[in-house]
Parts: sequence; C-alpha cells; structure tokens
Amino acid sequence: MERMPVFVKIDEYNEVLSVVKSVRKKLEEAKETLLKIADLKNEEDHQLEMWQNSLAELEKKVDFIDHSLNEPEQF
Repeated sequence: MERMPVFVKIDEYNEVLSVVKSVRKKLEEAKETLLKIADLKNEEDHQLEMWQNSLAELEKKVDFIDHSLNEPEQF
C-alpha cells in the first residue's frame, strides 16, 4: 500500500505536539515517582530485616535465660 501524504492544519499539529510533550513529561514524572517508591520500599525492607534479626537475637537470649533458670546445672 502506498503511503499518501497527510495534511493537517498547523494549529492542530501544534496542539498534538503540545499534548505529546505533556504526556512525555507526565511519564517522566511517573518514572521518578516509581523510583522514589522503590527506594523507600528497599529502605523499609532493610529496616524490617534489621528488626527481625534483633527480635530473633533477643528471643534466643530470653530462651537461654529461661532454660538456665528452669533447669539449673546438675552436680
């Protein structure tokens, strides 16, 4: 199929260009927002992991103390 020229009014063409530019700007803003959200999520995941490790360590210590108090050494 042959490509035929398309004629568009200049003011409509400029309006389309303006809309495309606006859409591209919004896309870039959305990308930046998603990157910020991903960074925050990674930081949150890191903090949660640290808290879980701290709790696990504390639980081991409490278990040790509980075991030591309930079952004194045999002589």
